Amino acid sequence: MELHSDVLSLERDGHVATLWLDRPDARNAMGRAFWRDLPRACAALQDDEDVRAVVVAARGEHFSVGLDLKEMGGELVSTDTTASPARANERTYDAVRALQGSLQALADVRAPVIAAVHGWCIGGGVDLISACDIRLAAGDALFSLREAKVAIVADLGSLQRLPGIIGTGHLAQLALTGEDIDANRAQRIGLVNDVHGTSGPDVLGAAHELARVVAANSPWAVRGTKAVLRHRDERRIADELDFVARWNTMYLRTNDLGEALNAFLERRAPVFRGD
Repeated sequence: MELHSDVLSLERDGHVATLWLDRPDARNAMGRAFWRDLPRACAALQDDEDVRAVVVAARGEHFSVGLDLKEMGGELVSTDTTASPARANERTYDAVRALQGSLQALADVRAPVIAAVHGWCIGGGVDLISACDIRLAAGDALFSLREAKVAIVADLGSLQRLPGIIGTGHLAQLALTGEDIDANRAQRIGLVNDVHGTSGPDVLGAAHELARVVAANSPWAVRGTKAVLRHRDERRIADELDFVARWNTMYLRTNDLGEALNAFLERRAPVFRGD
């Protein structure tokens, strides 16, 4: 089980593998290397027949602050002024679908995947854990779907996967307000199964303990159970991911988005005008 990456790393202890978000200096922001390497990591997990459970955890003080806006802004909104509108839209659609595909690779791992969250879990971080089968949190974890605050419709999986996890009402409140919620509220609404201790090592230990319990069962029964649990929603999620990619293809290029990116770089609050 090998992975050559500057932002992700893999370890295996017996039948339990750990996939580390390993860019602590950037609070595990998700830049080009993350989106390129996540499918490679998932392929390595799939190829290792000894892996029966996977823990996704993060090095540093935070799980992930989400999409690296400084690095990825140009990926989603083409700056090529020579391209036709149709070509620019096609590039946006392809870029969104590629990012969605990276997270889908995690959802498609045969072994159950357990997220161990501490510190900030923002935007793309929530998309990531929504692609996992089980979510645990440390007491210091904070969750937020902030896309509405940066003039984007969340398009990487949270809006598609979380209705079956927390229900549409709680999801609507999170997505429409962009509010932050702590670990205790996340547990109350079902975003995480349990809260363990106060920090990363506490929840990591709990996640590994749970993973070992899962890994001790028949791997065929565990894989089959995961497949059956996912089957009901697979087609719906696939259709809805394509729908939101097409929506953002049409409406992502707003003046509000430009204002959001400028405000982010200038460290100020954005002023949205709805144009």
